[in-house]
Amino acid sequence: MGQYGDEMSDELAPQSVPEVPPPPHRRRTRYSGRNPRRFEEKYKERDPQRYAETVAKVVASGKTPAGTHRPIMVAEILTALAPQPGEIAVDCTLGYGGHTLAVLTRLQPGGRLLGLDADPIELPKTEARMRAAGFGPEVFTAHRSNFAGLPQILATAGLAGADLILADLGVSSMQIDDPARGFSVKLAGPLDMRMNPARGQSAAALLEKIRPPALAQILRENADEPLAEALAAVLAGKNFVTTTALADAIVVALPRRQREATELTVRRVFQALRIAVNDEFGALDTLLRHVPTCLNPGGRVALLTFHSGEDRRVKKAFAAGKRAGLFVEIADEVVRPSAAERNANPRSTAAKLRWARRAAG
Repeated sequence: MGQYGDEMSDELAPQSVPEVPPPPHRRRTRYSGRNPRRFEEKYKERDPQRYAETVAKVVASGKTPAGTHRPIMVAEILTALAPQPGEIAVDCTLGYGGHTLAVLTRLQPGGRLLGLDADPIELPKTEARMRAAGFGPEVFTAHRSNFAGLPQILATAGLAGADLILADLGVSSMQIDDPARGFSVKLAGPLDMRMNPARGQSAAALLEKIRPPALAQILRENADEPLAEALAAVLAGKNFVTTTALADAIVVALPRRQREATELTVRRVFQALRIAVNDEFGALDTLLRHVPTCLNPGGRVALLTFHSGEDRRVKKAFAAGKRAGLFVEIADEVVRPSAAERNANPRSTAAKLRWARRAAG
């Protein structure tokens, strides 16, 4: 110090202040690496309003952001249904609400839409999104039911029928991507596959109880699996706790072949089990029986399918309805997603759209 500092009295010298240590720095939990591996770590994709740029990059890469669903063939569905202001519509598979939002917007002013979904986890989230978009209960109502319950939902709402009926029979991305739901072929999770986890038996329980002949029939009917008997002999009666344990067992049971063929078989087995666990064909058959009487005169129906078992049922039901005079017009050919949509959203590749129109009076 300088000479004046040395001569400063103790009374005039600045008093030392004890330093308070700063609070420890806590980093926000992030996923490791450039791309998230665990579903729980995909916090950016699961908060699209906060991380819009990240979500946009995921979409631009041809993928679906975690926790969301990209509606398929929206333009084609709107063309088939031709929604008009003041009409009444039912979305039998509400899901994330993408199709609902597109249809509901065109029903205004004066229109109304009922959304059905059996998933108790996703339904309240989608209802909240519709409310945030400005659609109150007088315009949009959500109902926890699968599409087999369509007549009961209409009756409860005091409606004789609907002008538009839509069903997207594919599994939503929210269910596929979340390993906790038990649909994923890649991420470990409980082998469940139930749309409503509170009802019915899980896929694990089904496999543990079933006999090989019955499982082979499920694999053939629900997924057209050519190796149904061989796979059923290995999988039936076994206890698989996780999705990856089942996937690994399928791979081991298969003959050595190309990776793409092996992955396709794994997906077919998972598809067949999911359909069985949720009785999807039974629900679809019930819906197809009720659609003509649930449509108002001149009403339109559009059904989006994702595999041959679903498409065959829809095609036959619409053709039978036209022969019986229940429909005056049906789609001459199946409508498929455009090349641009398939490239932008690979999950749309298997989609097939069929539509029908009831007589005006």
